[in-house]
Amino acid sequence: MPTKPARCQVAILAGGLGTRLKARTGNLPKPMAPVLGRPVLDHLIALCQRHGFTRIALLLHYGSDAIQSHFGDGAGWGVQLSYCSETSARGTAGALLDALPQLDDRFLVLYGDTYADVDLARLWQAHAASGAQATLVLHPNDHPHDSDLVEVDALARVKAVHAYPHPESSVQRNLVNAALYVLQRDALNDVIPREGKADLAKHTFPAMLAAGLRLQGYITPEYIKDMGTPERLDKVEHDLLSGITDRLSARQPRQAVFLDRDGTLNVEVDHLRSPEQLQLIDGAADAVRQLNRAGVLAVCVTNQPVLARGDVTWQGLDRIHATLDQQLGAGRAYLDRLYVCPHHPDRGFPGEVAELKVTCNCRKPEPGMIDLAVRELGIARQLSWMVGDTTADIAAGARAGLRTVLVRTGHAGLDGKHAAEPDYVMPDLAAAVHWILHGHSAMASQLLPLLQACSQARLVLVGGPARAGKSSAARRLAELLEAAGHSAQVVPMDGWLRPAAQRPEGIGVLQRYDIAALLDWLQPLVQGNCRQWLQVPAYDRKSRSTCLGPLRTIAPDTVLIVEGVPALMDPALREAAAVRLHVDAGDATRRQRLLADYTWRGAATDEVLVRLKQREHDEVAAARTSAFFATYQLRGD
Repeated sequence: MPTKPARCQVAILAGGLGTRLKARTGNLPKPMAPVLGRPVLDHLIALCQRHGFTRIALLLHYGSDAIQSHFGDGAGWGVQLSYCSETSARGTAGALLDALPQLDDRFLVLYGDTYADVDLARLWQAHAASGAQATLVLHPNDHPHDSDLVEVDALARVKAVHAYPHPESSVQRNLVNAALYVLQRDALNDVIPREGKADLAKHTFPAMLAAGLRLQGYITPEYIKDMGTPERLDKVEHDLLSGITDRLSARQPRQAVFLDRDGTLNVEVDHLRSPEQLQLIDGAADAVRQLNRAGVLAVCVTNQPVLARGDVTWQGLDRIHATLDQQLGAGRAYLDRLYVCPHHPDRGFPGEVAELKVTCNCRKPEPGMIDLAVRELGIARQLSWMVGDTTADIAAGARAGLRTVLVRTGHAGLDGKHAAEPDYVMPDLAAAVHWILHGHSAMASQLLPLLQACSQARLVLVGGPARAGKSSAARRLAELLEAAGHSAQVVPMDGWLRPAAQRPEGIGVLQRYDIAALLDWLQPLVQGNCRQWLQVPAYDRKSRSTCLGPLRTIAPDTVLIVEGVPALMDPALREAAAVRLHVDAGDATRRQRLLADYTWRGAATDEVLVRLKQREHDEVAAARTSAFFATYQLRGD
């Protein structure tokens, strides 16, 4: 007696006409649109085979002959293909209902006009463990305004599906139906009409929810994109060629930039309580978009004591974050994940929530939220960064093993709550992201050829005009030396700036520093042969005052990196240093940075212009002349 053929584990909806792609495909059906020279359907079948799904049903309509002729029985792809062709278009749900007799009790659904690089085996296992009748792959995207949005609870169970188009007044979290599902066959018979057209997202999933069936969200940063228009097809090909699909896959640890919320992404408001108070900082959306387009996860980690204080409910906070998502989405940007600490240890607030008034390991400066994200998203700490405006942000990042950037928006690190030094300081999130994505590696490329010379020096000088990138270059050099097994300490010369009253306008830049005191401080270190514990003087740019920084250990083999505008101007200082670096940047870049610095310090516009002119006159020319004494020259823009 002949055996009955095994039913399919996968259904690929491949009946699309592809009207918007006709300029690329001619009369070919949409699933045959070429992605890097191969039909997108070819890529999807290969994906299924790679993850162990070899019994596949292709649900066809337009151009079915062309697809069957190309793929045949699937043997060339290592799979078994069967075909279910519609005579009239029944929509995604109708096509699936017609194919149910060919499908297994549990099956995957893919769309023939998407490119996906998702671990299907892991998705399959998650569905089995959930006990749900349907699992929907969900992710944020850069066009939530014209996507089907899915509302989930704290356990990622689907509460509602908000199909496109959305009412103008609607504000939803950016969690998009990615058009990749695991479904239970028995759950579908009674929720899909036998006649007419029906759509899975618009009709079937809402009907399943109405029937009391459980739908589970599977939220993943893995790559899956609709490529149904020429622009989106071009984007998919660009992402493949640039390695973004690989970087987002589960095959390797991912890079992430962790972002504080208030004062970093959006304007600082004391205990923000309502969506109306939320306003993105200029350039923040574009900065997040740059991370998205680079395949770097953008992960927000935010302390929200307003929950413990009783100022905001969880529902209210969700509305605030829906507004954040909407404003980012308007800039074609999105957060890959957002983590909230609701706790606050101090009691005594009217309406406080007692169970949240606890000491926890998730409230920054503790690294709990970062640690959770690392586990859930497969993040490589050594590749990742924390960007924030408070010492709690910097301390949390350091404790989690990340590089850190302090931004001079929001509190600008002036909260003074924790003894934490950032690796880098930038004017705002836009500058921080540019440094992370471009400047950090570009500076390393310039410094690596000099590394051996620097490692053999006791003293390295880094000079050049103000805001040319000296401090970032010095810190990057220290990182590279430490990675190579050497000890290094950065010593900013601003700690030896004379008090403001002793440096009237008009005196030369070199005279504004107490170089003799700096040399007295350096001499025992350069000549010493024992370990010393010292506090390096630190300069507060906001108050223009000097204080002692944290205690540092300086060993006999520690490379001291002294950086400042006049680092190459003083003969005695130059004589003590075997390696002298001069860092410069374009005038437009420097002026923009100086303008941001003076604005942050609270200077009026007229005052800023005067100061900029004075600095050009008495500082820039002298700093650039000192390049003559440099052993190496670097670019800081």
